[in-house]
Amino acid sequence: MLLCVLLGYNTSIISDICIGRAKSMTFTRFLPLIAATVVCGGSFVVEARQPQPPTTPKKATVVQKKVPVQPKKPTVVEPVQPKWQLFRAPDGRFTVLMPGTPNQQTQTQKTQIGEIDLEIFVAEPPKQQVAYVVVYNDFPYSYGKLTNPQTILDQAQYMALKTTKSSLIRQRNIRSSNGHPGKEIEYINSGGKITKSRMYVAEGRLYQVMAITTRKQQKSLAKTITGYLNSFQVVLKN
Repeated sequence: MLLCVLLGYNTSIISDICIGRAKSMTFTRFLPLIAATVVCGGSFVVEARQPQPPTTPKKATVVQKKVPVQPKKPTVVEPVQPKWQLFRAPDGRFTVLMPGTPNQQTQTQKTQIGEIDLEIFVAEPPKQQVAYVVVYNDFPYSYGKLTNPQTILDQAQYMALKTTKSSLIRQRNIRSSNGHPGKEIEYINSGGKITKSRMYVAEGRLYQVMAITTRKQQKSLAKTITGYLNSFQVVLKN
């Protein structure tokens, strides 16, 4: 399944189809809640007295005693731990650790600098409220050569916040392991979804590496998300 891709330049490039899938399919799988059903039973003790002449026999008295039943402990279902593996892009231009083989989709978006193809890779571990996403696109040659990489990164950040109506938590300038300029941003939308993203501009291409999760799971997945982001490597052209 694909979730909403956060990327843009002079126009929003989030398609209605992508948004629709995000709302209906992303983050709707929660840990199953198993309720223990306790059936309370009771035993009945009947006490009868023999009739004593000359009195009239008395009716048997029924006494109901409650037998305490120990409640069963609810069954706890542990999240399925995904098997992380190294994923190499089909064109060999990047590698990243992913929790399984990601789904891939190509979307073509119209922008003021022409049509741009987005290559989208998404992995969503079962029974976890998190999605790991890598998106990249190539620029027209002249645009990539003439535009300052920092301008591209700043514009991508602006559009990510605008299109998702999110508030910026923090940002910092970074570089890839082989020296390409980048930016790390973290932001939260009105629904409480937190996105941590690292963007790089390298050889005419913009990469976005994102982890999207809930406020609740963000703390428990913090180390995993950092490890995922750290694993991303830009592979230079031969």
